[in-house]
Amino acid sequence: MRLIGPKQFLRLLRINYVLARHGLDDIIFATHLLRPFRFLIYFLPWNWFRTGRAPRGERIRRALEDLGPIFIKFGQMLSTRRDLLADDIADELELLQDAVPPFPNELARQIIEKSFGRSTEDLFEVFEEAPLASASVAQVHGARLKSGEEVVVKVLRPDILPVISRDISLLYIIAEWAARYSSQIRRLRPVEVVEEYEKTIVDELDLMREAANASQLRRNFENSGDLYVPEVHWDYTHKNVLVLERIYGVSIRNTEELKRRNTNMERLAEMGVEIFFTQVFNHNFFHADMHPGNIFVDTEDPQNPKYIAVDFGIVGTLSPVDKRYLAENFLAFFQRDYNKVAKLHVESGWVPANTRVDEFESAIRSVCEPIFERPLKEISFGQLLLRLFQTARRFNMEVQPQLVLLQKTLLNIEGLGRQLYPDLDLWTTAKPFLERWMDEQVGTKAMLGSIKQNLPYMVEKLPELPALIYDVLKRSADAPDPKEQLKEMRNIRHEIKRGNKRSVIAIGGGSLLISAFLMFSLVSDSPAMFLGAPLMSWILGSLGAFFLLYSFQD
Repeated sequence: MRLIGPKQFLRLLRINYVLARHGLDDIIFATHLLRPFRFLIYFLPWNWFRTGRAPRGERIRRALEDLGPIFIKFGQMLSTRRDLLADDIADELELLQDAVPPFPNELARQIIEKSFGRSTEDLFEVFEEAPLASASVAQVHGARLKSGEEVVVKVLRPDILPVISRDISLLYIIAEWAARYSSQIRRLRPVEVVEEYEKTIVDELDLMREAANASQLRRNFENSGDLYVPEVHWDYTHKNVLVLERIYGVSIRNTEELKRRNTNMERLAEMGVEIFFTQVFNHNFFHADMHPGNIFVDTEDPQNPKYIAVDFGIVGTLSPVDKRYLAENFLAFFQRDYNKVAKLHVESGWVPANTRVDEFESAIRSVCEPIFERPLKEISFGQLLLRLFQTARRFNMEVQPQLVLLQKTLLNIEGLGRQLYPDLDLWTTAKPFLERWMDEQVGTKAMLGSIKQNLPYMVEKLPELPALIYDVLKRSADAPDPKEQLKEMRNIRHEIKRGNKRSVIAIGGGSLLISAFLMFSLVSDSPAMFLGAPLMSWILGSLGAFFLLYSFQD
């Protein structure tokens, strides 16, 4: 159990100070510990003379900005769920996607020059002073290479790792306390979730890793007309600096501009779902930070628009087992086969093995059935999530930390679809894809695909096959008679028993010799105290020597 240290305690005080400074005292007094003292809000001196408060959405957004990257990330995630937030709060939180206050341009130049050992003038023909975008862990500047190529330069925020490490350590303490004192929260495995989040955000701080992610994603969609990924300029990339091809498109959140250009919004929404499932199930490598600030649209052909992705710091993968179970769960869900959904949860260990499948099936049906065949705009996902959490708690279903990134991405995609085309039928769009994928995995096509994939290896090993067959047959022919093998086993067993007896005799003999030696030493020191002892020591010594000699005989 981690204990709260001075740094974490000071951080807690800082969090409470920031919330109070931005007029969010009610959040502090809404905690379980301080709820009985809520009336004290009216006695706090800073509330007596406060006039002209900013709107609540702006206050929340500014507080998250002041608290740093971990809190900004949380605000970004919330901003994609307009169905769960009031419009004024959602509008402000959207600014956290790429409009976080930037750090000074001079600092950005210093980081670039320190990384490459050259001045920005030597590296770039043009380097724009004002950042194009500024987010929680980095900011982006426009530039032009000496070759004339237009690029963007992503620069990591200075000294960000200690800030994130401090907040992560605080999250661990809170998670451990919550898991210790609440069985309901323990089921959500908060410590494992924090561990998964820590790995994700630390990876995001290595821009070489992000460059590799971008390169892989670009290769996966190289021949696709659905998603474009900008090219990495490896010669200008470092752990703290990333240089990418500059892209031009309409931000996905600018729906008014997209409509003005006669963009096919229905196709755009459907394509977002297809891209998600393609990344997860075909490539097993998915962009896991798909909030609207990271997605643009190429509207050159408005009826066949193309997505453009940026910011590849967070990607996800799944194990083959998790991927298979997820696909079967999704498909059974879309087919309304709730019995199969319940069985799959039990088989995968996501619910206890003693769960009654019929009861679990009934609970899932009561939650999911009302939302089918409805467009996104008629589904209350806030209510759906609440009922799913209640069902999970009732059946002791544990959170799967390895799936947290996927769940977050799915929520982002669903929120994006709601924003682009509220009439989208999510189920009809996703079901054919999953049916096709499952057929490729378990049908005749899957078997033929496996043979095709392994054929080069089989052909390579084919010349060795006759020799291997000969060796197996020869070993079989040279094998001793079973009766002889049984006789040999009995002999071995007999030898083991004899060996054990000799070991016992040897240990006894050695003990007797040591006892005789000790007795003889004591007699030498005090002859009067041990009358008759010399004879006894000689007898013990003789017996010990006899036993030792006997133990060494065959």
